[in-house]
Amino acid sequence: MAAEEAWDVIIVGAGNAATCAALSAKEQGASVLMIEKAPFEERGGNSLFTAGGFRFVHDGIEDLRTDILDDMTPGEYDSIGNLPPHSKQKYIDDVMRVTENNADEDLVEILAGQSRETMRWLRTHKLRFIPMFGRQSFKIEGKHHFYGGVNIEAVGGGWGLVDQLMQAAERSKIDIKYETALVGLLENQKGEVIGVRAKGPDGYVEYKSKAVVLACGGFQANPEMRVRYLGPGWELCKVRGTQYNTGDGINAALAIGAQPFGGWSTCHAVQWDISAPPFGDRVILDNFQKHSYPIGIVVNMEGKRFIDEGADMRNYTYAKYGREVMKQPMRAAVQIFDAKTIDNVRDEYRIREVTKATSDTIEGLAEALDIDVEGLKKTIAEFNAACQPGEYNPSILDGVGTKGLEVPKSNWALPIDTAPYSGYVVTCGITFTFGGLKINTNGNVLDLVNKPIPGLYAAGELVGGIFYQNYPGGTGLMNGAVFGRLSGKSAGQFAAAKVPA
Repeated sequence: MAAEEAWDVIIVGAGNAATCAALSAKEQGASVLMIEKAPFEERGGNSLFTAGGFRFVHDGIEDLRTDILDDMTPGEYDSIGNLPPHSKQKYIDDVMRVTENNADEDLVEILAGQSRETMRWLRTHKLRFIPMFGRQSFKIEGKHHFYGGVNIEAVGGGWGLVDQLMQAAERSKIDIKYETALVGLLENQKGEVIGVRAKGPDGYVEYKSKAVVLACGGFQANPEMRVRYLGPGWELCKVRGTQYNTGDGINAALAIGAQPFGGWSTCHAVQWDISAPPFGDRVILDNFQKHSYPIGIVVNMEGKRFIDEGADMRNYTYAKYGREVMKQPMRAAVQIFDAKTIDNVRDEYRIREVTKATSDTIEGLAEALDIDVEGLKKTIAEFNAACQPGEYNPSILDGVGTKGLEVPKSNWALPIDTAPYSGYVVTCGITFTFGGLKINTNGNVLDLVNKPIPGLYAAGELVGGIFYQNYPGGTGLMNGAVFGRLSGKSAGQFAAAKVPA
């Protein structure tokens, strides 16, 4: 085993949550080491595969121009028709609503309450942000009207976010060791965490520290854990992001008595192109997602609808509808649009690597995509007959719905009646898992009787208790940044106060 090395704080992971934790610990005067399982070329964790969007509290576009969007051009500003405020109470209400009131109220209070200040803090580390013109707005009379609560992204999306965070870590002189996987946590006789055991390029090594922050993601890339906790069949889903998030941090903490917490049987899973590779593609990134289903319909291979495509704004339904696709025959579905709506689909529908067909008839579309022809014809005829009149507006919950269907469409219900017809074949893509470790409001990991494990902190996807069943878009990166900053600060302060042995 290699010789021991020591730091004040060790951060496990190198994505958004981990880097925020490292920067925050460094601000407390701590010496900081980040260990990352992936090689340098594949760094960034799941953060790299995101759109880079953050949901946070603010008072609208004029408020944002003062700090978060302070370098936005006049042309960009003039192109905005409406970018609504997002209040703290609305933020909390949205999280509690979509998680069926299961979310830990104390953690949600921190997430919402510290979101704006954390965005300002990221700006002090030179991260740049821009409105999500291409993905979270519709143009009405030439102006962008934003919707859904997550309207701001890092410049460059997920790739840009990771690059900017890594530049901040370099400026802060934070040490990073790549191809170094967590194997276990080191404890002393008092039960204090005093470092990590890892496996690096040259074999096993122990790194000593005064505190450790776990921020190395969930278990979504571990097929055995997926089946164990999510259920049969989940070994067959696509993984949207990194192949390195295999539950290492969770398992290391559980092995020393940490408390499992949160939605262990649920996850963030979306509709994902059926031809996508098994893990995330670092060139295509999140463009295999297909998120314009609210303005179309979704059918299984029998031609039957099975979700309310218009139940809510996309940001409040997309993370649970991947699981619904998993329940369908062959774990597949088809999103269908006609000529009235196809021009309004998101940019990800226009990439070359897409599984689609177009036809001038419903029968031809069904045959081209191996959908049951009679089943699809029947479904579309019934759907068209059930559509009610109203003023269609995809930037709001317009109430233009269906009547009399077993599976309704509550908003944006336009008949599928204008050729050509386009269909996109999707399956389930898992983003991250909701079950993880229990922490207190300082980010300290708790044991099975709710006592803090001295020296052990956690942030990001491996923290349980915030998301259950579903997820509001943009809260994942914000969660990582808020609790990464909080846990890093707590770990740094703990290290500073610790009396040398």
